Amino acid sequence: MPIRPDILEAQTRAWTAIGHPGGWWAGAERVAIAAETRHAASCALCAARAKALSPSMVGGDHATLGSLPGAAIEAIHRIRTDSGRLGENWFRRLLTDGLDEEHYVELVSVVAITVAIDTFRSAVGLDALPLPVVHAGTPERRRPVGIRHNLAWVGTLAPEDVGPDDPDLYLTRRDPSLRSGANIQRALSLVPPAMMQWWDMLEIMYMPGPWMRDFTREYRAVSHAQIEMLAARVSALNLCIY
Repeated sequence: MPIRPDILEAQTRAWTAIGHPGGWWAGAERVAIAAETRHAASCALCAARAKALSPSMVGGDHATLGSLPGAAIEAIHRIRTDSGRLGENWFRRLLTDGLDEEHYVELVSVVAITVAIDTFRSAVGLDALPLPVVHAGTPERRRPVGIRHNLAWVGTLAPEDVGPDDPDLYLTRRDPSLRSGANIQRALSLVPPAMMQWWDMLEIMYMPGPWMRDFTREYRAVSHAQIEMLAARVSALNLCIY
């Protein structure tokens, strides 16, 4: 079927970026996260937990590729296979086990990008992309000064707290009306590069914020109402309470 070129271009940018150093993970580690995300779909422990009344009722070890710390493996597998039943106590255990919130946030971004691209390509009959090429380099490891713990399990950066040394992750410097700083935008803002890589792809696959709020015209081949019906149905199937 015909596919909009901008979708494939956005996915290529996001996929290529996984191979480069991020905010907190090195390029090789980010590629390992993408590989483990794919591998989690065939994990017997995850499959058994998904069927159980509670995931805590099923013990055992994840089937893993083995190149990442245990807390990262647990995070990747649960986010990939059972995200609708994650809770703050689970997240706190990850921190206790050595996965700090900055690494967690960037991990979520890589998992989300991987699942979005793989799912899209499967749906339209395209083969999965080969893993990204790894690029050497050191992660930035910079935490925005204006981070606050007042919205989510992790710290977030509100538009009004973006400092002069932070990237323009809400594009408010260019045009204050472009991005609203809604909760879903702030979710990954603790690690601005991770947030921007995910959001830039999301807006192409979904709709830019100004388009979403403009009901005077339809920008896609399907209407606003059809898009939201699809989004609501997918959210329900994935137990997303957002």
